[in-house]
Amino acid sequence: MSLYQFFRRLFRLQFRVMGWKVHGIENFPKSGPVIMVSNHVSNWDPVVAACSVARDVSFMAKEELFANPLLGGVFHRLGAFPVKRGQGDTSAIRNSLKVLKEGKVLGLFPEGTRSKTGEMQKGFPGMILLMEKSQAPIVPVRVNGTQNLLTRGWGHLEVIIGKPITPEQLKAPEGVENRREWAAEQIMKAIEELKV
Repeated sequence: MSLYQFFRRLFRLQFRVMGWKVHGIENFPKSGPVIMVSNHVSNWDPVVAACSVARDVSFMAKEELFANPLLGGVFHRLGAFPVKRGQGDTSAIRNSLKVLKEGKVLGLFPEGTRSKTGEMQKGFPGMILLMEKSQAPIVPVRVNGTQNLLTRGWGHLEVIIGKPITPEQLKAPEGVENRREWAAEQIMKAIEELKV
């Protein structure tokens, strides 16, 4: 059993005690490259999202998380890799495309940072660049309830997985100036509209 599988099993047990529910698991592709994109309100979001699917997910994560050599080593063993936020990080793009070329799952939080209010923020169009270069579908995911995960009476913990969105479905209409930004807006709307 890999370190990833060990932690996934451990956290799944804990989340089940909390009444964790996953909806739409049938929408997640069983094989082939996938770009999983989710809203972001808590540090727990990648853990909860990764535990909600049967496949291993390699997350792009802010480089600050890798500053501690011990923690950075653990994150690397769990398949994560760093990104320098706020700039075109070619190394992170290469790592992302490598994950997808190997037919694996890439995890992204397209808002770039956690939302303090819980409201969806603008999504960065980098996910569209990765989809175009890899031709991998994007699967929208909404995580609810992680803000209160460690508080007493944590409430409702759920994950909703949407249907895959292919590059063909994101062809911008005639007259759209920035097609990647337009496509990113469609993805963010798809995440926001996920409901049970």
